[in-house]
Amino acid sequence: MYCKKECIAMLLAGGQGSRLYDLTKQTAKPAVSFGGKYKIIDFPLSNCINSGIDTVGVLTQYQPLALNEYIGNGATWDLDRSRGGLSVLPPYQGNGKSDWYKGTANAIYQNITFINQYKPEYVLILSGDHIYRMDYAKMLEKHKETGATCTIATISVPIEEASRFGICNTNDDDTIYEFEEKPKNPKNNQASMGIYIFNTKALIDYLVADEADENSSNDFGKNIIPNMLNSGEKLVAYRFDGYWKDVGTISSLWEANMDLIGDDPILNLRDCQFRVYSKNQARAPQFVGPEASMVNSMISEGCVINGTVVNSILSGGVIIEEGASVYDSVVMDDVIIRKGAAVYTSIIDSDSEILAGAVVGKDGADKSEITVIAKGSVVKPEEK
Repeated sequence: MYCKKECIAMLLAGGQGSRLYDLTKQTAKPAVSFGGKYKIIDFPLSNCINSGIDTVGVLTQYQPLALNEYIGNGATWDLDRSRGGLSVLPPYQGNGKSDWYKGTANAIYQNITFINQYKPEYVLILSGDHIYRMDYAKMLEKHKETGATCTIATISVPIEEASRFGICNTNDDDTIYEFEEKPKNPKNNQASMGIYIFNTKALIDYLVADEADENSSNDFGKNIIPNMLNSGEKLVAYRFDGYWKDVGTISSLWEANMDLIGDDPILNLRDCQFRVYSKNQARAPQFVGPEASMVNSMISEGCVINGTVVNSILSGGVIIEEGASVYDSVVMDDVIIRKGAAVYTSIIDSDSEILAGAVVGKDGADKSEITVIAKGSVVKPEEK
């Protein structure tokens, strides 16, 4: 039995994440590890329950096994509800024409039946590849106050980077008069965060019309939003001033991890008033040996550190042997770095082993030179 909900969330988590290369060859992007103990998808799911939204549809497609196992029935985020809760929504064969999700708008279109079960007044559309903490209830409040058909969350980005985003051109009252998808010459720096609140009826009407358009890319930024503006609908920007990062590239994922460390981190996850929930296996406490050296780093449960760790983040079960060193790197679950090995400015995926004497990355490398080691790799020292 389904009960009426004021607002439900639809979380797009099916993207391939090709710009993360080896990190997403076997894993959906939202299931990629972050910050030592989290997955990327922890952030929007935690935001939902912290915002009072208890009905979430997670749309999966690419390499969903690890993601499905991780989110399970949603209990970690208090989304294991008998009425509402978390539902995984993969593509499926119906009575009519069906296909893989062809774009963000088509993915939501194929799940209109799911939306209608709850008869929501509003639908919140989210992406599964962003790191941020946000109270969606405040955004919904503005949506209702302004009488908008659609509200788009925006954030100020450096103007030199604005061409990478969908840009909202607004009036003084934050109404949107133009939306430009990745413009070559952006008029301002208010970038869409890929977070939308729609009035349900209007959303469905535009999705149905978009699906009937054979020339459409079936995308919110390229099609749905411009079509709504062209039809005279009221669209409003909701300006967000907190931390937000699209971690769709190796450099942005590495940067977001580095934002966690330091005495005054740019991204502070220690605020218990707005927690980020994660599902972690039980492990032994961390062990730091008497000869170990650790500087400005975060280590998770189960780590055994007998070497040197500087400006790095280590996930659960990482072993750093005597004489091994790790600098400016992100090391994921159950990696072993053997004696005398050195790791510089790298992201090492889980279950990998860096053999004694091997060197990964380059000393002094910057964010444009990040080395990535795929899941389950064994790195040997170079022969001389």
